[in-house]
Amino acid sequence: MDLQHFYDGIAFDAYTYFGAHLTHTGTTFCTYAPRAQSVCVMGDFNHWQPQEMPQIAQSGVFQLAVNGAKAGQLYKYAITGPDGTVTQHCDPYGFGMELRPNSASRIVDHSAFAFTDDKWLAARDKNYNRPLNIYELHLGSWRTKADATPESDPVWYTYDEIADELIAYVKQQGYTHIEFLPLAEHPADCSWGYQTSGFFAPTARYGAPQQLMALVNRCHSAGVGVIMDFVPVHFALDAYGLRQYDGTPLYEYPHPDVGESEWGTCNFIYSRREVCSFLQSCANYWLSVFHFDGLRMDAISRAIYWQGDPNRGENLDALQFLRTMNSGLHALHPTAMLIAEDSTAYPKVTAPVQYDGLGFDYKWDLGFMNDTLDFFKLPPQQRPAHYHKLTFSMHYFYNELFLLPFSHDEVVHGKATIIQKMWGLYGDKFAQARALYLYMYAHPGKKLNFMGTELAQFREWDESRSQDWPLLAYPIHDAFHRYMAQLCHLYGTLPALYADEYDPAAFCWLEADACEACVYVFTRSAMGQTVLAAFNFSGAPQAYALQTPLSLSPLLHSDWQPFGGNTPVPPSCGSAFAAPDILLAGAPVLTASLTLPPFSGALYLVQK
Repeated sequence: MDLQHFYDGIAFDAYTYFGAHLTHTGTTFCTYAPRAQSVCVMGDFNHWQPQEMPQIAQSGVFQLAVNGAKAGQLYKYAITGPDGTVTQHCDPYGFGMELRPNSASRIVDHSAFAFTDDKWLAARDKNYNRPLNIYELHLGSWRTKADATPESDPVWYTYDEIADELIAYVKQQGYTHIEFLPLAEHPADCSWGYQTSGFFAPTARYGAPQQLMALVNRCHSAGVGVIMDFVPVHFALDAYGLRQYDGTPLYEYPHPDVGESEWGTCNFIYSRREVCSFLQSCANYWLSVFHFDGLRMDAISRAIYWQGDPNRGENLDALQFLRTMNSGLHALHPTAMLIAEDSTAYPKVTAPVQYDGLGFDYKWDLGFMNDTLDFFKLPPQQRPAHYHKLTFSMHYFYNELFLLPFSHDEVVHGKATIIQKMWGLYGDKFAQARALYLYMYAHPGKKLNFMGTELAQFREWDESRSQDWPLLAYPIHDAFHRYMAQLCHLYGTLPALYADEYDPAAFCWLEADACEACVYVFTRSAMGQTVLAAFNFSGAPQAYALQTPLSLSPLLHSDWQPFGGNTPVPPSCGSAFAAPDILLAGAPVLTASLTLPPFSGALYLVQK
């Protein structure tokens, strides 16, 4: 690393210099604490007796080579601030940490694991014209060996223990990528990883860094991409972490009105270029060292605007940081995906930096999510007045490169799970959820669903409990589970549903004003293929007359009997359960109208 690049905020490799690095004789420790009077390192290798680290030429950099310090040993820095107070901190660039509530950093040997995924990395791209279907999950509560009790933690699987089962399940269900909620070390389970203390350290809850590398490598071997949630906006308040690291506000703003977030965390100060180098080096670290295929970046609205509030104005330093980070990551990792969670209408979030954009590859379409779920909560008699909640998304869709998320945020804290949000009694909820997901997969935009939604899980997500897998013993839940798998596999076989979707010519409304009937019809076209999607979100059967008779082959109907509905599968379709690599379509029928049962959706292949 060029130290001047670090000071200038343009370093992407600061982790190769700072942190604990193994040598032939021991370990070299290096940290940045410009206002500290002194810094000492203490750990297993010196019986936790502080050894002073000399400062390099008034640079703010403290460094010491310790003979005999080896991989696996724990350590901390004892930092004396300007007022003489001594505080013990974990290493900001530490590559491993011990399990909470303990907080020491751990010396890590990254060379202990060798990746074998060269072919995967050479072939991957940003999936603009490929299916991108993301299964978002919290690793600790997807499956557990035992749930938490008042007296104990959950019994978690390690990264490599869960790999085979997780990969097989994701492929069976038809997802292309896994997205993990933050895996960087964090003190509180209930923060789900979003209140980070060890930005370069995979959480010890699920094992060692090498085990996480093995998980990613096995995903790639099986043809599954891996995305990680990354938190570049704020960090945990805990005194052993980044807060007041050198005895002064180093990583955070000094003023409380902008220094703390709504989540009780410290906001990063982007006007300090050393902090920018820290964050963009961290992003590069996860892509380079762990071979993640992309980063979903949390709470970007809080970087765009002060405290996320447009009325407070743009945070110009943060915007410059985002542009520098994203352009640098694109240069280093041209095929990795950078995904923004941003709830604002700030323009050009997914435009390239050279065209005055922020440089993200995708942006979560939270407007689509909110409008769609709000619509499906309504009783049928109120839906005509809100009909255009479901057409509005296409008015702005081409402003950005959107990804459609039904994420973890929508199934917690009293919001109810996706199926529970659906209007009506038990059976109506299943019918509407099937129609909802068919609408989502037919709508332009890449896809993301949180774990448990495919089970039609009624219990809100709890990070201390495994998903409700016993639900699959109940026929209606099992049928819904199979429906979701069929829908995902079908999405992955239909270029019309995933290619050219950011080209306005590839989408056409056939019906977008049938308010009273609550009927919507559109086509998607790409690579010489056209698919027609028709929906009836009213509580009564509806007929839709095509302007021109079309030859249609049925692909999937949310009301088919094998999935819990009432409509028989057409004999020409054979079975409703196609193999993952087979496009199952019924024989074409020339028709001038469609009959749509209540709360249903259907996909048809248009024959030329």
